[in-house]
Amino acid sequence: MIRRHIISPISRVIAPSVFSTRLRVGALGLLAISLSNTSILANANEIAASAAEDSTVIYPASFFQPYNPVSVNDMIDRIPGVSLSGGGGGRGLGSGGDLLINGQRLAGKDNSPQDQLRRIAAREVERIEIIRGTSSDLAVRGSGQVVNVVLQDADTRASTSVEVSSDRHADGTVQPGASISHSRQTGNFSAIVSLQADPQYGHQQRLETSYTPDLTPTEIMNQSEVRDRMAYQASTVLGYRTGQHRMQLNALYGTSDHPVDISRQYRDPESTDVVARIEREPIDNVENNWELGGDYEFEFADGANLLFLFVVNDETDNSVRERFLREAPQSNSAENKSLYIQSNSRTRERIAQGTYSWSLAEDQDLQLGAERAQTILDSSLLIGRNSGTAEPSPEFGDLRPALNLSNLGSSVEEMRYEGFAVHNWTLNDRMTLESSLVYETSEISQSGALSQSRDFQFWRPSVDYRFNITNSLQLRATVAREVQQLSFANFTATANTDDNDKDADAGNPNLVPTKEIRYELTMEYRLPNDAGVVSSRFFLRDLEDQIGRINASSNPDNPVSAAGNIGDAKRWGVYLDGSTRLGLLGMPDAIVSSSLYLFDSEVTNPILGTTERINGRGRAQMGFRHDVVNWNLNYGFDYNHPLNGGERNIEVNTIDRTNGGPNLTMFVSTVLFDDVTFRLESNNTLNEEYCRNRVRYSGPAAAGNISELEDACWGYGRKLALKVRKTF
Repeated sequence: MIRRHIISPISRVIAPSVFSTRLRVGALGLLAISLSNTSILANANEIAASAAEDSTVIYPASFFQPYNPVSVNDMIDRIPGVSLSGGGGGRGLGSGGDLLINGQRLAGKDNSPQDQLRRIAAREVERIEIIRGTSSDLAVRGSGQVVNVVLQDADTRASTSVEVSSDRHADGTVQPGASISHSRQTGNFSAIVSLQADPQYGHQQRLETSYTPDLTPTEIMNQSEVRDRMAYQASTVLGYRTGQHRMQLNALYGTSDHPVDISRQYRDPESTDVVARIEREPIDNVENNWELGGDYEFEFADGANLLFLFVVNDETDNSVRERFLREAPQSNSAENKSLYIQSNSRTRERIAQGTYSWSLAEDQDLQLGAERAQTILDSSLLIGRNSGTAEPSPEFGDLRPALNLSNLGSSVEEMRYEGFAVHNWTLNDRMTLESSLVYETSEISQSGALSQSRDFQFWRPSVDYRFNITNSLQLRATVAREVQQLSFANFTATANTDDNDKDADAGNPNLVPTKEIRYELTMEYRLPNDAGVVSSRFFLRDLEDQIGRINASSNPDNPVSAAGNIGDAKRWGVYLDGSTRLGLLGMPDAIVSSSLYLFDSEVTNPILGTTERINGRGRAQMGFRHDVVNWNLNYGFDYNHPLNGGERNIEVNTIDRTNGGPNLTMFVSTVLFDDVTFRLESNNTLNEEYCRNRVRYSGPAAAGNISELEDACWGYGRKLALKVRKTF
């Protein structure tokens, strides 16, 4: 059930401040518990630290045995202070990341290493390493810490994991799912094969009320959106190692074609029992992707290393959306098609990267590398309406073409070359310095309604200094120049799915990348006896050519917005994280964690001429997990509370702000019968909703002539999920 929220200006100013103060007190309380929680834990003596100079913390497989973990993910959940990034994203491979398997990164993006963690059985793991230092031996760079999962080195081993699941949604819909993965090693050959059917059904309900500028209600809209989606995926990772050679090949194929049915009912506020009109929108989505990646590594006798990686992928995302309108439905009036939108998109990548690493001296090493990446986006957008002067066309759903908005077909291609050098220097037994220099050159060409080609060249230096003040306390400082990658979707007209009164967003073929200088300072303290981790990270980012929304109107009577470069901007903030075992309270197998992220930013908005934020204000999180070892039981929760009052979305003739609500996920898991794990989850337990306040203007928003106000709230409701997993 959707609840209507009126967000007053006073609450937007005061509430975040009050809540932030309470969260700071909570974070300090957790810190106090953490600092005092230095008692000897049940199995803390199994945690080993390597030599002080590399400050690596090692968790052997025996540490996790009392918790009956099923997958590698279950093992990582028991380690305080560890959170992995999602991986992927952006074009090319680069050198970033925070996860290794057997010391190696996976040459994949869609088929990412983190996805592999839930497919690898816990019984396959020999140890998990938390690497806090820098070295040319690491296949990834740029992270505060790197997680390395080391699998058992056995002549023959095999395991099969099977999981069946069932999701029950708020509307009563039950959707099953299943996955199976098989892992095997025979001599020098290893393989992981998995099949998955991931249920992704969703039923969103929305309530929207429109007002005149004097806050008189004019219309109430109820919307129901049902997404009947099941994502199927097959993937494999094959590896072979012999002597100084190591080879790996991975492949993935996924498909998730699905329909979406949207229905809207419009009512007069003075007679809510009477439906004034009905809109129906069936949407047919075609989505599929495949990826092939691989790498070859050769280790020389003197310790030097040669590595070659490649990735080829292809992703299709097509949709056909139609709108049918029925006026005065009580009189059984006819249904008329009023809108047709066909949106087609195909993205392809072809990436190759080579690196060579060697030791310059006992305390210095160097890595040189080069990358070539080709990215191609082919897209089209066909919009048909039942108004206008053009002749109806079957290509436009038998409606009249809206040629001023349609993108009949365009292609954007980027050819990018990158050369880089990374130097690691162990200054002494407690200090390391990593410096890198990247030179990037690229050509972006576009064909279709507009044909042009542009060249870009950038230098991207960075410095990462780490000081182990003690074996437990580490200081990290980073200064780096970065270049953000452009979204090709902003180059041409694309379908608008956020505003029912707008069919498409204009494209801007003249965008240039955003450049930034990033400053970061991090302090991390690991409590004695593996009792927990407390860290703080401060950052400042100076941005040039920030991308936002600009006025792209060619006709003042038809205002249009588009993505554009809006000038210089700044972002700053702090990440406060704490994670501790409750040994002080007699619960050494319980972990409580909390995070407080506070952000701010500023940029001059070109549409209004005002100073605005370009990001949210942050969020607060708290998590709890308790393993009752004697009962083979664990339970816990994760709570996320956004700090609202961040950026506004400013278009030429609309301004809106969206606020989210708190989100709570709870779970309980137990092991029964012959090592069968049962897990029950409650997702969106608090029935989280998003609420948006939108102001529409007659003419440009800068003129201030308000024509309509909208207050909308929407959400998907609660979901219960039961998962049963067995490893053979």
